Amino acid sequence: MSDSGIEQIMRLAPVIPVIVIDRVEDAVPMAEALVAGGLTVLEVTMRTPAALDAIAAMKKVPGAVVGAGTVLNQRMLKAAIDAGSEFIVSPGLTDSLGEAAVASGIPFLPGVANASNIMAGLDLGLSSFKFFPAATSGGIPALKALAGPFGGINFCPTGGISAATAPEWLALGPVLCVGGSWVVPAGPLDPVRIEALAREAAGLSRH
Repeated sequence: MSDSGIEQIMRLAPVIPVIVIDRVEDAVPMAEALVAGGLTVLEVTMRTPAALDAIAAMKKVPGAVVGAGTVLNQRMLKAAIDAGSEFIVSPGLTDSLGEAAVASGIPFLPGVANASNIMAGLDLGLSSFKFFPAATSGGIPALKALAGPFGGINFCPTGGISAATAPEWLALGPVLCVGGSWVVPAGPLDPVRIEALAREAAGLSRH
């Protein structure tokens, strides 16, 4: 089952950078800086025309585990897999996307925000989820309440999490990692700064 694969990926680092990339030429130096800082799992969101080429380029960086984020449907799933994605992240979960992702065998992390979403994922054989959008879906109290009825599931909270708040999330038992864009700040590429931010994030302790 693909779910054990996503759990292994989630355990590789406490923070998964959520990357929005506009220039393919930035892909390799960005990935190199993140990996050098200790963040090896890279989520490239499919929000820009450069995303698929960036995934293919980043995969060439030694040590990088590169996946696609913001995958909304089966068409995007196929494109992401064809580009070489090693895992798939979605902001939500539909029957068609979930079934296609599970059938493909690729590690899959769907977004959930309520108990019904989690139950739909469990029906597909999944037990690892992206809690999204974390900060505006009730934050830590909501995740604690959601995790209560469901034993043995794991979360990667994403959305509105910062370097300052990440430790609180990582202290929660069901949380294996968090997703965050703060390690890849907007603006001109600055590999030195990215590596420093990545090193700080990679050093965050988990429960």
